[in-house]
Amino acid sequence: MPSPYDYDLRLKAHREADLYEIAAVEKGEKKITVCRLLGISRNTLDLWIKRKEETGDCQAIVTLQGGQKPKIKDLEEFRIFVLENQHETQGKIAELWGNNLTQQNVSYASQKLGITRKKNVWLSGKR
Repeated sequence: MPSPYDYDLRLKAHREADLYEIAAVEKGEKKITVCRLLGISRNTLDLWIKRKEETGDCQAIVTLQGGQKPKIKDLEEFRIFVLENQHETQGKIAELWGNNLTQQNVSYASQKLGITRKKNVWLSGKR
């Protein structure tokens, strides 16, 4: 999802647009010149002006991004559990932990905790 334009740019566009409305009668200036100056589309400028007329400000609409809640609530407890069962696979750890945990949940939590299962380079013969 693209991020909204900076608030400063919006204010600058409104200042330019306000000048446009005054200058439109006097000089025949166009909104498109403001859009080209700021590098935004005409529709974007019109939406900002409309939002300012309706709400009094051109601030971007803030939406909270959701997402699923983590299945593993206590990461420190999970770290201890994984270290106790480090000989098990991630799938087996998921079964032992319970709570409908999957192998992928174990993988994400292990990544967060910095727990890896990399081979020892010295033992594998690669130097």
